Amino acid sequence: MTESIRRSGEYDEYEYGNPQAPHAQQHAYSAPANPEWPPPPSYQPPTATVTAPDPAPRKKRTRGPIGLLAAVAIVAAAVGGGTAYAFQELTGKDTVASAGTTTNVVPTSKKGNVAAIASAVSPSVVEVQATLSNGSSTGSGVIITGNGEIVTNNHVISGASSIKVRTSDGRSYPAEVVGTDSSKDLALIKLKGASGLKPASLGNSSSVQVGDTVVAIGSPEGLTGTVTSGIVSALNRDVTVSTDENQGQSQGGDGQWPFQFGGRQFNGDTGSSTTTYKAIQTDASLNPGNSGGALIDAAGNVIGINSAMYSSSSQSSSSSGAGSIGLGFAIPVNTVKSDLAKLRAGSTS
Repeated sequence: MTESIRRSGEYDEYEYGNPQAPHAQQHAYSAPANPEWPPPPSYQPPTATVTAPDPAPRKKRTRGPIGLLAAVAIVAAAVGGGTAYAFQELTGKDTVASAGTTTNVVPTSKKGNVAAIASAVSPSVVEVQATLSNGSSTGSGVIITGNGEIVTNNHVISGASSIKVRTSDGRSYPAEVVGTDSSKDLALIKLKGASGLKPASLGNSSSVQVGDTVVAIGSPEGLTGTVTSGIVSALNRDVTVSTDENQGQSQGGDGQWPFQFGGRQFNGDTGSSTTTYKAIQTDASLNPGNSGGALIDAAGNVIGINSAMYSSSSQSSSSSGAGSIGLGFAIPVNTVKSDLAKLRAGSTS
């Protein structure tokens, strides 16, 4: 049987299936004699084949750099939207914000609002009661990790045989001294059996300017959670304090730690063993018992540890007539941060 193809897939007019075509009789199909030889099928023009689309591939869990970036973004958002405490909870570690790190502990719309600052930071400030050989001493401290690390002044706990800490919600914990640094009047203590505490956000004291609004929180005269406010009066003041652990007890253990500023003695004689540090001066009211407490900026970050204040009754053996005249000093928080490794290592200098 003869077939001719004009183009791919098409037969010409002499197709054997067209009886009208010339020479149709020559090309007409006749059944073979052998019945088992099947006749050829009638011609069907080729048709387009429709192929079903492949099923969409299953989405695989991203394990490369994109997934890592997403995880980093989540952590960054958590840190940026909250405090250092949020980062601790996400990582499972008790870490302290590095120098230069600041956060908005209070909402931006509440920046500088004393009530908002007090509400946010008060849970991170504690009362510290030290039992001494000849009495007791009351001061304050700042929680820096959720498991109970607390920064305070060395002179608050110096010479103590036991330490008891009371949090803002009234809970009491025994505490032990981890490390001290008398040259900076700093100490690190650790609560026993504490967890889930709210650490303060440690700010950046290098960015503090004269005239900035500040809030002080502490426990003057054992009045836990007392809040006062003021401004930064001056920076980099040379304050000289005693390093003798018995010097403060001569004042009756009421927190009137003697110090020297501008060549003058305040709250008694500092003695022969002294150290000098750079301090932030503030007019926020500080009274006996504020030592070791927090000096806080308008955004709710701790920028200093209150350490010295002038008392108008410095020669009195009782604190009943003591009071602030707007002359207080705080150890810059960047000094605290730089000293933490030493304190955590158990230094007792």
